[in-house]
Amino acid sequence: MTETATARRSRITPEREAELYAAVLDLLREIGYDALTMDAVAARTRSSKATLYRQWGGKAELVVKAIRHGKPGPVSEVDTGSLRGDLHALVAREDDCIMEQNSALMRGVAMAMHHNDDLRQAFREQLIEPEMAEFQRVLQRAVERGEIRPDCPALDFLVHMLVGGFATRTLIDDQPPTQAFLTSYLDAVVLPALGAPTT
Repeated sequence: MTETATARRSRITPEREAELYAAVLDLLREIGYDALTMDAVAARTRSSKATLYRQWGGKAELVVKAIRHGKPGPVSEVDTGSLRGDLHALVAREDDCIMEQNSALMRGVAMAMHHNDDLRQAFREQLIEPEMAEFQRVLQRAVERGEIRPDCPALDFLVHMLVGGFATRTLIDDQPPTQAFLTSYLDAVVLPALGAPTT
């Protein structure tokens, strides 16, 4: 199946694929996941619906691939020599404007996942699990450098802590997450929980 999907996708240039993903994200922000249809994507991108289904199989797969495409490079590629430096550098990869847009987008997708099993499964397989594996590599480097104890009980909860800080910023403070907020949160909450240096 993977080879077939790759062969099919190869008919679309990377530039065209990027255009399609950008249009999908725009539609998500405008009308939300439930109202988004393959017909709407086809009309917005001047594509045939048959082509979209042939390439991505369905709406959930297309939406998750679009979100993944819009993310910066792999987390584990950031290697500053310290865990604090790595986490601060990861926060700095997106400016406050992009973070605000992504926060609103992810809130909408999270709501849709509650009643769309196919979206939840695609999101878990293509975004959550790979992201958690990437963060485990970052943490393993910190363990190997001696910054974190290998038996630290908080090791399994790094992604939970990061998502929590990002997601609850709007809920509790009625403000979007910002670089300043997240870096302060890292130093005050995440790094101490891991027993890692905060300076």
